Amino acid sequence: MPKTETDIEKRNKYGMLCGIVGIFLNLILFAGKLFAGMFSGAISITADAFNNLSDAGSSIITIAGFKMAAQRADEEHPYGHARMEYVATLAVAAIILIMGFELFRDSFGKIIKPQDIEFSWLIVAILLASIAVKCVMAVYNFYFSKKLDSSTLEATGRDSLSDCIATSVVLAATLIAHFSGLNLDGIGGVFVSLFIFYSGISSAREAIDPLLGAKPEPEFVERLREMVLDFDKNILGMHDLMVHDYGPGHRIVSFHAEVPEDGDMVELHDIIDNLERKIRRELGCIVTIHMDPVAIEDEEVAGLKAEVLSVIKGLDSHINMHDFRIIRGDTHTNLVFDIAVPFGYITSDDDICNAIQENVRKKLGKNYYTVIEVDRDNYINI
Repeated sequence: MPKTETDIEKRNKYGMLCGIVGIFLNLILFAGKLFAGMFSGAISITADAFNNLSDAGSSIITIAGFKMAAQRADEEHPYGHARMEYVATLAVAAIILIMGFELFRDSFGKIIKPQDIEFSWLIVAILLASIAVKCVMAVYNFYFSKKLDSSTLEATGRDSLSDCIATSVVLAATLIAHFSGLNLDGIGGVFVSLFIFYSGISSAREAIDPLLGAKPEPEFVERLREMVLDFDKNILGMHDLMVHDYGPGHRIVSFHAEVPEDGDMVELHDIIDNLERKIRRELGCIVTIHMDPVAIEDEEVAGLKAEVLSVIKGLDSHINMHDFRIIRGDTHTNLVFDIAVPFGYITSDDDICNAIQENVRKKLGKNYYTVIEVDRDNYINI
């Protein structure tokens, strides 16, 4: 993940360079395969040629995506334009799927009405060269997709790998037809179209997930957690983590940090400021941290917290608790806290709260009431 403006600029330049190389190589492959397909009359080879032409178009979209993503934030788009890369990935996926459908339709027609195919060792050489070139393209696209953390280049690399497999199927069908007389041209084209469909669907999923707001990578969450908890002894815990992804290098993170309630406010504020700067520098994201005061010297609060936590874990070990405090009264004591419920939990919030209330009163007495806030929709459970 790029961390500075300079990193983002380098990333976009590398991405556009990969797109230019992709256009050049795919146009060469298109010309070679189109010649081979027209010479032999093989629909699978001709379709594979137009697949390379669509790849050249995809590379143009890749360049445009990186170019638009490189635009700085403005009044209408205060969070920048980096998500345009995801939009570009979705456009590439759409082109791949359209080509897959067209190829499937034409290939199915060739199964119903097969045609004779002309064989030439030049055609074999062209197909072998195409496989080699596409393998190289897959390798460098996957390499730069990891280096630049680019979903667009990953989609392009996946497409190149599918092309390697698809062209191998076409080559196999060509050789089988020559040596055995068995015409598998249409069947080979269908297999190619299925590979293309798979590549397009995978690429679309890669683009749609971050646009919808996918959960951040577990590695990122774990590294952030370790960085926070190891930063200073006055930071006792963290919760209510939210990560908004506005494109590579444009993440906005917020969370609550638990601090001693009797600590010096100026000192704690300075610690939080330094932590925000460290996270911004090392993880390359904008961070906002909210301080939550926690009673650590009050033995009664600590004891009640432990009892309530044991009740919650007894109901379900996956539910976490935070922001625990008590409000004492003449006739009863309110136990106020939040619980973090995992996504997909089918029990309703009211049923969860009622179960906790019932078990707490059984364990602690009828003078204790729970006031519970349920977090399940927006926060990342850590």
